[in-house]
Amino acid sequence: MDVIQRWIIRFWLSFSTVGLLVGTLFFAASLTPSLIPRSFLMQGILSGFSFAAGYGIGVFGLWLWSYLELPQPRERNARIIKTAAAVICAAIALVFLWRASGWQNSIRVLMDMQPVDSAHPLRVGAIALATFIVLLAFARLFQLTFLFLAGRLRRFVPRRIAYVIGIAIAAVLFGTVVNGVIFRYALHVLDGSYQKLDELVEDDTIQPTDPNQTGSAASLLGWEELGRAGRDFIAAGPNRQDLQTFLKHDALDPIRVYAGLRSADTPQARAELALAELKRVGGFDRSVLVVITPTGTGWIDPAAMDTVEYLHGGDIASVAIQYSYLASWLSLLVEPSYGSEASRALFAEVYGYWTTLPKDKRPKLYLYGLSLGAKNSEQSSELFEVLGDPYQGALWSGPPYSSRIWRSITAARNAGTPAWLPRFRDGSYVRFTNQKNALTIPGAHWGPMRIVYLQYASDSVTFFDPQSVYRAPAWMAEPRGPDVSPQLRWYPIVTFLQLLVDMAVATTTPMGHGHVYAPEHYIDAWMEVTDVQGWSGDDVARLKEHFARR
Repeated sequence: MDVIQRWIIRFWLSFSTVGLLVGTLFFAASLTPSLIPRSFLMQGILSGFSFAAGYGIGVFGLWLWSYLELPQPRERNARIIKTAAAVICAAIALVFLWRASGWQNSIRVLMDMQPVDSAHPLRVGAIALATFIVLLAFARLFQLTFLFLAGRLRRFVPRRIAYVIGIAIAAVLFGTVVNGVIFRYALHVLDGSYQKLDELVEDDTIQPTDPNQTGSAASLLGWEELGRAGRDFIAAGPNRQDLQTFLKHDALDPIRVYAGLRSADTPQARAELALAELKRVGGFDRSVLVVITPTGTGWIDPAAMDTVEYLHGGDIASVAIQYSYLASWLSLLVEPSYGSEASRALFAEVYGYWTTLPKDKRPKLYLYGLSLGAKNSEQSSELFEVLGDPYQGALWSGPPYSSRIWRSITAARNAGTPAWLPRFRDGSYVRFTNQKNALTIPGAHWGPMRIVYLQYASDSVTFFDPQSVYRAPAWMAEPRGPDVSPQLRWYPIVTFLQLLVDMAVATTTPMGHGHVYAPEHYIDAWMEVTDVQGWSGDDVARLKEHFARR
């Protein structure tokens, strides 16, 4: 027992007092609200990382103090200071843990979620402590490695040069292990899991028998090769009877074409197959044609496509090709250019054929993408490539923060408009909207192309900001978005970590918040983008209610 006690005391004394104080401040700040409500598990992990970041900064600051040869406290005083610091840290942590449920409820009430009675402080604290210990062990292993290497190098080079080289070699070694072993193994496991999920055929997903549908026996694209998301897209949409029942007048069966990842080996080959299938089923004979870029898994949001098919009474065709079966965040991480390559290939094929058709007999052409699909759809063509014969417009929802065109337009927004709902120049080319339809701008008139971004202020996929490490994002300025907590505050480094966690859980919010886009908001956006005519206000309200019930 004496041995264990001595080990515990020695372990406790090994901690930096300054590191503990700064780490506790970071821990406390991590409990404050960000964009998305957090479970106790995610909060614990976030708080552990935040504490570790603060602790590391404190340790570095203390090292710098020592390196500059500034006065140090005496050893006896140092123990007293550490004990006092521990008491202060515990008091700060308890106060902020006690207030955490109120902060989380400040977001939940804006998203019409049930308030929580407790933030589970004991669970959060335990998970945070475990996370911190794992990160600390990793950091100390790194320290031992570089000190070992530096000790060997000091036989041949001066001490400080040995330290620099030792740190560099240790960083390479650890980076190789993390990226080359741990990351690759995890990616291999995830890749296999997503591939099996993509191959899964749901019992309630029935292969079409109509020869005019993709995946049927007459189709150029095999049913099994469409992938799970493709089969859902083809089988789950509204049919003519659904539309006629709601519209109370004649309608058509919407045309949907989808080429799965296994339909052909390359994006170009899949795009050519999709175009051939679109021609076969008469897609260019419809009034509206939508070129879709799916999310990373190949998924297409039914809230988007079902609504536009109702609005046009089925007189619409849509086409998409799959470029990955990984989740969007993984696809963005490991194959950042692959989605744009597929999007460009499909657009080039469809647009190239579309321009050969008589202008008075071809469909109006639109683009659509959600999340990573929005980013890749943006990159499917450059404006100068289509100016001679422009397509009619695009709807991009939840564009990721790295979307090039979205970022440039948002940065160049009109003065006085918020970053979460900007206005750009005279509104003739691009407009933004959210839960409350903001597309009708007094005095504004659309040009030949209509671009609409549908985005929620609480969507961390869109509003994550890498520069939040050292400065407050522009969307934090007043006035705030309708579903952003007024108690949200910026803290260096901590806010960056909070937004990273928010991105991971952005699809766990109720529909109409975060990264989950609601049909009624798609309806407003599609009506503006595709210039829907003949719908009264009552009819639109009835359609929104229809989807709300679903």
